[in-house]
Parts: sequence; C-alpha cells; structure tokens
Amino acid sequence: MPELPMKSTAACDHNSILQLNRTTQDIKSSQNILSLNMGHTAGARKPSREHPPLRPLSGASAEASMPHRQPQPSAAPAMQGFMVPQLFHPLRKGQKVVLDSVGSAGKIRVCLGWNTDHPLCDIDVSAFILGSGNKVLGDDWFVFYGQPDSPDRSIHFSPNGDPDRQYISVDLNALDMRAQKIVFVLTINEAAANNLNFSMVRDAYARILKEDSKEELVSFRMTDYYANVISMMICEIYLHNENWKCTAVGNGVARDLAGLCALYGVALI
Repeated sequence: MPELPMKSTAACDHNSILQLNRTTQDIKSSQNILSLNMGHTAGARKPSREHPPLRPLSGASAEASMPHRQPQPSAAPAMQGFMVPQLFHPLRKGQKVVLDSVGSAGKIRVCLGWNTDHPLCDIDVSAFILGSGNKVLGDDWFVFYGQPDSPDRSIHFSPNGDPDRQYISVDLNALDMRAQKIVFVLTINEAAANNLNFSMVRDAYARILKEDSKEELVSFRMTDYYANVISMMICEIYLHNENWKCTAVGNGVARDLAGLCALYGVALI
C-alpha cells in the first residue's frame, strides 16, 4: 500500500497526514481522513525529485469533492501558453479504436498536454492499471510522479515529455497478464484549497505513439471542461477479444488523486 509523497522534504509519518485537495465539505466520521500534496506540473517543467519510499498501512482511503459552483475570476494573469502538437489521427469523445493485436502492439508512449487559465492550476498525470472488477491489481499498481514505475516495470511515468508536457510509456508485451485496462488521468493539484476546477483548463489532449518511431497511432483532444470536476479520465487502453483498444473518454469526477485511489481500490497511508 503506497504513500503519496508531500512536496516538502520533511518526513511524513502516521502523525503527519497528507494535506492536498481537502474539501470544505464534511467527511463522514467513519472514514479516515486522507489527503495529499501533489507536485506541480503546469507552467515550467520542474527537475526530477526524490520521493519517500512507499509504506504499507491497511484500511486507509479518502476522497475529496468540489463545490458545484462557478469559479471566481482571478486578477492574476493566465499561464503562458503551451503549443499543442499536430494531432494526425484524432478520435471523437467516446470513440473506440483498435491499437493492435496482442503480441504485436509492442511499446507505446501515451503523451499528454494542456493549458490553464489560472496561475495556480497545476495538473498531475497518473495511470491506474486495472484487472477484474475495475480495480487495481494491487496497491502499487498505479504510476504518478511519486511512483514512476509499475511493479513489473512495464509502465513508466516521465515528467519531461518534450514536445508534450509529460508522458507514460507502456510495454504491452511485458505487462502483467492480469491487467485488462489502463486509465490515464489528469488531476488538478490542491483544487479544493485554491477553488480550482476543470473549467480553468483548456487544450487538454492525449496522443499515443509507437515508442520506437514516435509515429502517432491515435489522439484525442478534450472538448468538455466542467466546473464541478477536479480529475479527468482522458483516455483508456483496454484488452478486448485479444486486441488492445483505446477509448477517448474525456469525463471527470469531483475527486482528488487520493479519492481516485479509493475509487480504484488503492489503500494509502
């Protein structure tokens, strides 16, 4: 069961519960409070960081929600624009397409990018590797800035995705045979604390490339941005009838990364 590291370098133990995306709504008293402080990804790219080791602790879960209200205007300037690369094989929202058959799909790279209209709106990228029941294979079967590799090393997160913002590489041939789906998510860091939501995000896209040639297989540019959402499932790769397929999702939830972990069955400190 992993620990989601804080931005600060101070040690995080049982008495220092992570403090990210805490909702202003009451959390039921039967739940353990859990929040996290995620690293920044919007704006200038940051150097890689060392992260605290993952530690097990049973029974912990959390979710956060956003108030259903329109964002307040900010007097601060918008973030500097990010150039969206040319998308050669775009999908419509909800459209599905075959990537390749099992054994021939090989290594791919899921590249992601976005722009924001608020200087505090930072985006974190993560991927959840799911098996039966739409749940993770185990507590460490999701990758993000604090856990860049899957247990079988078939999936790797990179914070520097030039010309994209970030990317996640996937070796489908080396992926654990229990894996049936990989969900790729964009989450706003400290959304509740800063009154942020996806109506402040634009130009979000995902493009899937062949790892060796960087040839685009498929891409998706989001069209719908919601004021009551802080995490967006932008696309999925899933196994169907011996074929790996991709779905352009573009739907979101009012949950932070810790809440997504709870949704997909990851127990956290």
